[in-house]
Amino acid sequence: MRLTTRLTLLITSVTLLVALSVGWFAIAMSSRAQYSSLDDAINAVVDSGRGNHLTALTNALYSMQQNGYDLNLDVVFASGAVSQINTASVPLTRRPSKADVRNSLAAVTSLADLPGFEVRSLNVGGGDYLLVAGSTSSIRRQNQHLALGVGAAAIAIALIGLVLARLVMRRDLRSMNRLISYAGQLASGAPITPVPSGEGSRDIQELHAALIVMVEALSARIELEAKNAQTMQEFIDDASHELRTPLTVIKGYNDLLSSQDGATESQRRAFERTRREIARMETLVRDLLLIAELREAPARADEIVNLSSLVGARVDDFATDNPQRLVRVNLDEGLRVRGNEDYLYRLVNNALTNIVRHTNADDEVIVSLRRSAGDAELIIEDAGPGLPVYGERPQRFRRFDDSRSRETGGSGLGMSIMADVVESMGGTLVTRRSTLGGLAVVMRVPLVNALS
Repeated sequence: MRLTTRLTLLITSVTLLVALSVGWFAIAMSSRAQYSSLDDAINAVVDSGRGNHLTALTNALYSMQQNGYDLNLDVVFASGAVSQINTASVPLTRRPSKADVRNSLAAVTSLADLPGFEVRSLNVGGGDYLLVAGSTSSIRRQNQHLALGVGAAAIAIALIGLVLARLVMRRDLRSMNRLISYAGQLASGAPITPVPSGEGSRDIQELHAALIVMVEALSARIELEAKNAQTMQEFIDDASHELRTPLTVIKGYNDLLSSQDGATESQRRAFERTRREIARMETLVRDLLLIAELREAPARADEIVNLSSLVGARVDDFATDNPQRLVRVNLDEGLRVRGNEDYLYRLVNNALTNIVRHTNADDEVIVSLRRSAGDAELIIEDAGPGLPVYGERPQRFRRFDDSRSRETGGSGLGMSIMADVVESMGGTLVTRRSTLGGLAVVMRVPLVNALS
């Protein structure tokens, strides 16, 4: 709900609540005054009949007529018979009983047997009683009319207050809406433009000034990041050329020398060792450049990739290249993610290459790809020896198992590259013990449909 709407509802609600509270208080005070006036009239008639039983009825009737009281006067005899002395504009609907007069001797009261009336009685001697009753129907009707008037007045006051508040806050609300819209555009990735004007109260002006400072800092940060990315990209390009060129030359000379006739056994072993080290160096350079690209140029991961097809094709090749292994595959079809296809291929390839490198040739492998709560979850499991510790984020140049030799353990970059690829796509990579007893690599990346 927008701020303008919330302020409008708040002002209207508060104004309406205050108006209703004042109105209901006025109705309560008016009702209390009217009931007090009716009780005073009944008490005056009763008091005029006190002191002399012989003249009680005459005095009560005279007092009522002299003051113009609209009251009912009934005499309840000892036998239970009732005689009406005076009938008001609203007469009693039921005949009063001896129990009624006994219950109303002390003070004016309302009785369940005589609803809608205030009554009081007076002993006039000989077991007879005078009952004075006044109707409360006019008070109730007046209260109902007042309640309707108060409700209408409260609504009118709330509307007037709303209009006045909108007129007073119009400039502030317009400025605030402009600033909110501008901030929303920046958050959605729109190009940075000058901050719109912030006319209005002091609070709006302070917000406008703070937004200007924030935008300037953001602009400077973006510019710095762009320069850094450009510098790093230039370094990557230069390093790729400068590192690969001498390796290519060394590899060429090594191949040339090893192909000549007459080499001794020790020379052939030296040439082979050199070839392996050159291959390792090429892999290491390629891995380092890939890590630099992932960290400094993540914006390249902007393709829509069919992850199901990519994983399926690579696992088919893996099964073909390793016919002695049992490879079980469970893939959901049509899972698409936003990323770089080359990086994703490298990710899956690294996981399968680690299996070949660190497990027995006939160890079972399970590859699963499924939809899970808006993500694509890829799990690659093996039946190898597993890891000493699970759940840690792979670190560069750190082997999970220090007992592995340099020949079989690699450079320690493979799992780190996998984690970097997944994280560049907004996903996560964790390790755990597999259902086969070895290592399970669990990767989760957002699906395209979930992102959109």
